[in-house]
Amino acid sequence: MTQFAKGSIAMVLACLAWGLSPVYYALFQAISPAEILAHRTLWSVVTFVTLLVLTGRTGQTFQVVKQPRVMGLILLAGVMIAINWYVFIFSVSVGRVTESSLGYYIFPLVMVLLGLVAFRETLSVLQWVAIVLAGVAVLVLTIGLGAAPWLALMISLSFGIYGLLKRIIKVDSIVSVTLEVLLLLPIALGYLYAFADLPDTKTLLALMFSGVITAGPLVLMTYATQRVPMATVGLLQYLNPILQYFCAIVILGEVITGWHIIAIALIWIALVFYWLAVFRAERKTVSISSTV
Repeated sequence: MTQFAKGSIAMVLACLAWGLSPVYYALFQAISPAEILAHRTLWSVVTFVTLLVLTGRTGQTFQVVKQPRVMGLILLAGVMIAINWYVFIFSVSVGRVTESSLGYYIFPLVMVLLGLVAFRETLSVLQWVAIVLAGVAVLVLTIGLGAAPWLALMISLSFGIYGLLKRIIKVDSIVSVTLEVLLLLPIALGYLYAFADLPDTKTLLALMFSGVITAGPLVLMTYATQRVPMATVGLLQYLNPILQYFCAIVILGEVITGWHIIAIALIWIALVFYWLAVFRAERKTVSISSTV
């Protein structure tokens, strides 16, 4: 099997885990989203620290801890991913996975805007068209549903800012995420001690699995990005919101309105323009490099 095939399979498996995660979190309807988040943080720490030891990254981790500026950025990244996790878990608990999944469709367009603001990156005409169409989709939902799709916006913005910070933080992804959840651990433990009851054995074992479904896809994605072009990784990532939508409607029984369908169609058209811009930029880069 080629490296491309192995990387593609790894990315598909990661997206399957992310896309089917609403079904997992729907198991905990009797537990508050904040308590689930605290457990996810706790068991993610256990999983990631184990990974650090097994992969020999402990020395690298201690080197990062000695850098206050980097640790400050990692703390901010941890806050962003905690917000992202909480909003997603909340969306499952209130039966609004259809809305939150829109956030992962909008996410790459948010990253383009953040790149414009943070790095003064120039945008092509196609990218501007994509952003405008995504804005129209949000406006359609706001008018149709009588309220802005706040869950989708919070997920896309928190994940976008998280991605921006990860671009700035030049640290191994597993080391970075481990430190992120370690910094959040005192808050998680404090919450569990003060507000949560000890769950029964079956529920506790199920909650412990949240560490695996958090770390597993990240490891698979890291494996994939080392073997597959980023454009392919980006395209495969759309399996995540597609599967989330499937879970919301077919498995969790959420109702999709005509406004949702219009918004989804607009976002898909926006994504077509976005990927046209990406492929055009890649072809231009290849063309320039071949003439040098």
